[in-house]
Amino acid sequence: MKFADFHTGQVIEAGPYALSEAEVLQFATAYDPQWFHTDPEAALSSRFGGLIASGWHTCGIAMRLIADAALHGSESFASPGLAYVKWPHPVRPGDRLTVRATVLESRRASSRPDLGLLRWRWQMVNADSVEVLDLEATSLFDLARSGSADQSAG
Repeated sequence: MKFADFHTGQVIEAGPYALSEAEVLQFATAYDPQWFHTDPEAALSSRFGGLIASGWHTCGIAMRLIADAALHGSESFASPGLAYVKWPHPVRPGDRLTVRATVLESRRASSRPDLGLLRWRWQMVNADSVEVLDLEATSLFDLARSGSADQSAG
């Protein structure tokens, strides 16, 4: 999608993404080697009752889904960060995840008309519609790159 395609109130859905135990173990071993992410046997006797994915892995999956559904081919080039990130429920091997992104604001930077600002909320759920991720992100778009700096957006 191009920046001009985004508008306040718009909802973009993406997925599903099927998460395997091997992927949970691979990510956690490389990037978040806590026992409840890497040791299936020990995780069985934990408060989670089994292996869970790293929250950072969950964010990565959401990013992949959003990149494929909305950012591929766009003028997006960076993000200054997140307003918040929450993991209300754990993600487990075997989960099928979908993400719903709601555009909260789409505007040009007042000081730089060639810079598009998109503020949006991503909510990811499992197949039982249990929310597993909630975050608010800001994405930056280089409108000069596409030649759309003179056009208006949402």
